Amino acid sequence: MKIHEVREMKTEDIINQIEEEKRNLVDLRFAHQVKELTNTAKLKLVKRDIARMKTVLYDRSRKEKEEIKEGESV
Repeated sequence: MKIHEVREMKTEDIINQIEEEKRNLVDLRFAHQVKELTNTAKLKLVKRDIARMKTVLYDRSRKEKEEIKEGESV
């Protein structure tokens, strides 16, 4: 998933997608432990996707806090 795709998503959708990817990561780790996972690069890709989505959520929350502070100071 590309960063521009994540930025276009709604916050609720991102949160739901993070939860889904976390479940997917658990399944991939299990498959890797029992030697069923042939493409181990998927682990890294899923972790990066989760990190991208969390970064976008953090940026959005930081912008909201800044807007609130600007509104209070005016």
